[in-house]
This record gives sequence, C-alpha cells and structure tokens, in this order.
Amino acid sequence: MFLDSHAHITCDPLFQEIEGVLVRAEREEVDAIINICTDKTTLERGIDLAEKCKWVYNAGATTPHDVEKEGALHFPHFEKAAREGKLVAIGETGLDYHYELSPKRVQQEFLVRYFTLALECRLPVVIHCRDAFADLFSIATEEFPKGKAVLHCFTGSLEEAERGVERGWLISFSGIITFKKSEELRQVMREIPLDHILIETDAPYLAPQSKRGKTNEPSFIRETAQTIANVKGVPLAEVAKITQNNARNFFLLDLQPFLDGLREKLRHASGL
Repeated sequence: MFLDSHAHITCDPLFQEIEGVLVRAEREEVDAIINICTDKTTLERGIDLAEKCKWVYNAGATTPHDVEKEGALHFPHFEKAAREGKLVAIGETGLDYHYELSPKRVQQEFLVRYFTLALECRLPVVIHCRDAFADLFSIATEEFPKGKAVLHCFTGSLEEAERGVERGWLISFSGIITFKKSEELRQVMREIPLDHILIETDAPYLAPQSKRGKTNEPSFIRETAQTIANVKGVPLAEVAKITQNNARNFFLLDLQPFLDGLREKLRHASGL
C-alpha cells in the first residue's frame, strides 16, 4: 500500500534492530523502502540487505553536510555501486546553506559530480536543499537540465516547489507536514498535484506528530499519508496508490528484475 521513498534504515540505530523494523513496516503495509546510504558502511549494509530483502532498494551519496570531510573518501564507493547497478538513485546530494556545515563551494562541486554520475548511469537524483534553491536551480539548468530528480523532505515555499514541478521533478513530503506548526507547509502541499508527490519518513529522523520524541521508522509513514489525504480531501487509499506509483516510476522499481537480468547477461558475455 505504501512506499517509503526515503529512509536511512542501514544507519544506526535502526540497523541495530533491522529485523524488527522490517517486520513492523510490513505490518503497516509498507511495500517498498528506498534506503538512503550516506557513507561506505551504510552502503555496504544496504547492498547486503537488498540481496536478502527484495523490497528494499538503495540510493547513495554523501550529504551536503558532510562533503568537505567525507566527499572525496566515499564518492568512489557510490560511483562503483551506481555503475554496477546496485543503486536505484543517486542521493541524497544537494545544497544546504542553512547550516553550511560544508563550504558552499565544496557542496556545489559535489552536486555537479553527482549530477554527472547520475547522467552517466541514467539514474534519478534525490536532492536535499535548504535555503539554497536559487543556486540549486541554476546549477541544475547547466549540469542536469533534463535529469529526473526529487526534492526530498521538502520544506520550501510554494514558488520553489512549483519551480521543481515545472522541471518535471517530484516533491517529497515527510512527517514534518504532520507537525502542529507546519500549517504553511501543508498549504504548499495542498497546491502540488498528487501525481508529483512522494511520501517519506526520513527515518530515523522526523517522527510524525503522534510519535514525536521517538526514533522514526518506515512503519510510521501512514500518518504522513493520512495528513496528505485530509488536506487534499481524498481517500487515504488514493494517496497511497498514486504516491507509490509515482515512486515506482521514478525509481524504475518494476524494471529492476529485467535490468538485473540484463546486467547478468552482459557480465557473462564479457567474461566477467
């Protein structure tokens, strides 16, 4: 029923009880999870988990917060995984000028590197952007003009969301839209067509309103979906169906068995 388009399930503390996390997700009708890997350890865990659990898929990149210290260290691992067909997306990458934990110049350099990798591997990009939309759109126009992207955990303005939609990008909403003080964001979400929306938990962060203070996990995604349904005045089942279809088309999830088979044939043909 639900697809969690962005969760960090191979980072601690969720990975320490991953079996329980997955069981609870299944009980809440979560059909697939896009696991976001941000370093070598979470990537290695993610690749192993995806082999065992076919409804978990991986995306990977160093976050804009960490690119100054870890970008060069981890980029080769994400590049290798992408070229080997072990990722369904590049990200989360992007720009964050709110905290600016890495210098703007370094964030921009790695965003371009990840845009280039995504184009070469024909993968979509998961974008983190905060207080940096002008530079994001400018760089995307130059380096990623026709690429597929999603603005994850969106908290920007309606104008910024609409500029993303105009590019054909998707807008992903997290548990933040359930918070009591997020009325402005809910009004932004109201104006975005449902066929351009994804839902996510961003677990283990940002647990929805009824779970505030707890470690977030994919099983909590229903509350976010229900909030969207309430604001838009549509059935929960419709939100679940459309956002899941959006995600499956965006990440090409239903093509993954075919792509895996094709890669295996190519490996055999090349003698690898």
